[in-house]
Amino acid sequence: MIMSRTPFRISLFGGGTDYPAWYREHGGAVIGTTINKYCYITFRRLPPFFEHRHRIVYSRIELPQHVEEIQHPAVRAVLSEYRVEEGVEIQHYGDLPARSGMGSSSAFTVGLLNALRAYNGQISSAECLAKEAIRLEQEVIKEAVGSQDQVWAAYGGINMIQFHPDGRFDVTPVIISAQRRQELQSHLLLFFTRFSRTAETIASRKIENLLARRSQLYCMHKMAEQAMAILQNPSRPISEIGSLLRESWRLKKELAECVTTDAIDGMYAAALGAGALGGKLLGAGGGGFMLIFAEPHTHQAIRDALRGLIEVSFEIGSPGSRIVIYEPNGLGVGRS
Repeated sequence: MIMSRTPFRISLFGGGTDYPAWYREHGGAVIGTTINKYCYITFRRLPPFFEHRHRIVYSRIELPQHVEEIQHPAVRAVLSEYRVEEGVEIQHYGDLPARSGMGSSSAFTVGLLNALRAYNGQISSAECLAKEAIRLEQEVIKEAVGSQDQVWAAYGGINMIQFHPDGRFDVTPVIISAQRRQELQSHLLLFFTRFSRTAETIASRKIENLLARRSQLYCMHKMAEQAMAILQNPSRPISEIGSLLRESWRLKKELAECVTTDAIDGMYAAALGAGALGGKLLGAGGGGFMLIFAEPHTHQAIRDALRGLIEVSFEIGSPGSRIVIYEPNGLGVGRS
């Protein structure tokens, strides 16, 4: 059996500029971090003693005879592209719920690629995993998704990711002292709104609006660069990140009407009223997790104001996708 462990992420600034429809013309930049919450994928050959040929376990259990019958789009695409013919069993475990704005779909795709390639005896670089996951999600599955989540899942860390019109991307680590890193960590709170949403639906509407939202996206790109400058200059107060997040959320809400709801706006207002400096919904919007940036002494008041929500503790800067169990049970599957 092979098991991969792939991190979820928190995108701080620049989201929206990572859609190919935008950066293929204008370039894009995002800044953020992975966290110590993970997607786990196990992959093994399924013994030929069952009525079904494959077994796929996630929020549901699939027992298909053929790859093309698999309902999970990423599993179907990966097994088809890698020409898996013999029976396999794939199981998914996640520390956080799906459709919650933490990059879970891309973490699944990257983790599955990493596990399958390891089963085939292949060592996968972060660049390889990110590029292949982007290709599969955007060109094979044809999902309306950006390109940052795949890169976070593969590389891990606290980074700026720059996207170029020719399709290339550069991953630049945010170089900060341990003290500055802890200062950033101590200002972050994460709450689950209890609302899930389908990111592709919201993303599709954002993509439709890209040309009409040029000024917002240019500003959001610039904010990623500004955040990099703030984080790497210890003489600048970390509170500037909070103000920048507040402005970024205002712009993000202008990208599509479905980014927020009255209930979410109420939660956000309650957090600000309790002392938060800024915050945002993670991912495409519409629900999922809300990130709050606040001085540590205000955290309890914010928790009280959002007491109906689930708070999740986390640490920033976790490593990218890793193979954590490697016990191959025979020859690999697929092509080299």
